Amino acid sequence: MRTYGLLADIIVIVHAAFVLFVVAGGLLAFRWKRVAWVHLPAAAWGALVECLGRVCPLTPLENWLRARGGELGYEGEFVGRYLLPVLYPAALTRELQVGLGALVVVVNALVYWAVARRR
Repeated sequence: MRTYGLLADIIVIVHAAFVLFVVAGGLLAFRWKRVAWVHLPAAAWGALVECLGRVCPLTPLENWLRARGGELGYEGEFVGRYLLPVLYPAALTRELQVGLGALVVVVNALVYWAVARRR
């Protein structure tokens, strides 16, 4: 059923948006300081998921939806071809995962340091 595939694609888009928000959402705090109340927990979650080697709950949900829809792969779709390799790179190692988690922490610490100095 294509509905499950469509829902899985929506989950991937939400997942990609969340990852972007985790990495760069602190920049929104320059304009809207209340964003920090949402962004800081999201960034902490993203860093913990990467550093601890956990799986985001969106990933099994997407896989379940794809299985329910009878999909075997992502060939030929925009989502599968362009977004999935960013979220699930083939060369992702444990060390790279920890590095990405640390990068989230460092980037956001610098952004919030700059936001604090600005005020």
